[in-house]
Amino acid sequence: MRKASAITSARQQVYALLLFGIISLSGAWLLHLNPSDYPIGIFVLGIGMLISSFLYPYRLIIASSLTTTMGIAVYLAFKGLLPGRQVFPAYILALGIGLLAIAFAGRRGYVQSGAISPATIVIGIGLIEVLLIERLTPPGLIPFALSLWLPGLGLLILGIIYFLIGRRR
Repeated sequence: MRKASAITSARQQVYALLLFGIISLSGAWLLHLNPSDYPIGIFVLGIGMLISSFLYPYRLIIASSLTTTMGIAVYLAFKGLLPGRQVFPAYILALGIGLLAIAFAGRRGYVQSGAISPATIVIGIGLIEVLLIERLTPPGLIPFALSLWLPGLGLLILGIIYFLIGRRR
């Protein structure tokens, strides 16, 4: 009985990811929000993953915790609500809060000890920041990351990947 419940929860997560992806893509296509005025892409990606991880917490809890908190910091920074000298400390605080959420998830048994995902995500964020500072990123990366296209494509791709993984089992 427990296994059937887990399979149902995993399917619900897949459907939620696909639904949020389609909604985000529709919003990006129909609304044409200016990423400078509404830098919500990373935050919406994190929220979509976080909501879907409530349905099946064994997947995406690590990535959603870090992406959501970083999305808030990115929104505050690109919206101009943080002075330039406080952006880096805000990113550090966001990562710390995300890691704290992961620690709580670990206590509940949703994250196994020795998980390397938090480290790889933090390293990835650091590498992106280095590339941004050195101006080595493609010119359209920032507008894409801040727009609804990122969560639309990201959530849709995650949904498809988890759908295919579920079909193999």
